[in-house]
Amino acid sequence: MIDHFALGWVTPILSFVLSCAGCAVGLTCTARARVAHGAASTGWLALGAISIGGTGIWVMHFVAMLGFHVRGTETRFDVTLTILSGVLAIVVVGLGLFIVRAAGVGPFALLAGGTVTGLGIAAMHYLGMRALHVGVEITYDPVTVVMSVIIAIVAATAGLWLSAKVHNLAAGTGATLIMGVAVSGMHYTGMAAMRAEEVSGAIAAADVGIGVAALLGPLIIGVTISTIMLLLVVGLAPSAAEMAAQENFKGWQGRQEQIRREDGAPRRRSQLR
Repeated sequence: MIDHFALGWVTPILSFVLSCAGCAVGLTCTARARVAHGAASTGWLALGAISIGGTGIWVMHFVAMLGFHVRGTETRFDVTLTILSGVLAIVVVGLGLFIVRAAGVGPFALLAGGTVTGLGIAAMHYLGMRALHVGVEITYDPVTVVMSVIIAIVAATAGLWLSAKVHNLAAGTGATLIMGVAVSGMHYTGMAAMRAEEVSGAIAAADVGIGVAALLGPLIIGVTISTIMLLLVVGLAPSAAEMAAQENFKGWQGRQEQIRREDGAPRRRSQLR
């Protein structure tokens, strides 16, 4: 009764590519957050959360959902719950990133951040599914749901560790692919938990929410605009290596100034004599 690939391999491949793209930009932002200070570091972490949580997770979820279909029904979405699920994804990724920044990448910090973020991602997924209206009763297999939550926690923990460890293009590419596979795996595991049953007196899907076509337009426009803006910010700002070099140069200048002051002090004392 449920078809997760109504559009063939288009939706899983496209959703995976978008997830990788969001995670790639997000990891670039977190790399810059590591070498920035104060408000700049916080700003880069926030951009990383928007990119990973927004595009890497939430957009991936709803693009994959475009291929979801229950035979004999129309798929529609509750707008409010759909938007809330996106906000939740960004917030929980941000919490995880800030926990790791504040406490470091030790086992406790990674476990705490990964658990918070993983549970939040799972909540985002099932809140997004709650926004789904197909005119039938949707139930879930508890064992598969638990598996999807475990995958979400493991994926989140790995993602947070990678966000603190990626330093070059090769590592970044590998990390991006790992995160894309993990996010997609969690999504389709959660989808595999679904069961659809016809019930008498169910509200027709056409009476609530918006259809796939109405959701697709704003989704494409929003993703395109936000991605272009993020790429402009990342592209125009100094790279993590350049920021680190600037910090090293400032430190060198400070040390040279300190040496000059220390060398000048004896000469001034001798002149006073």
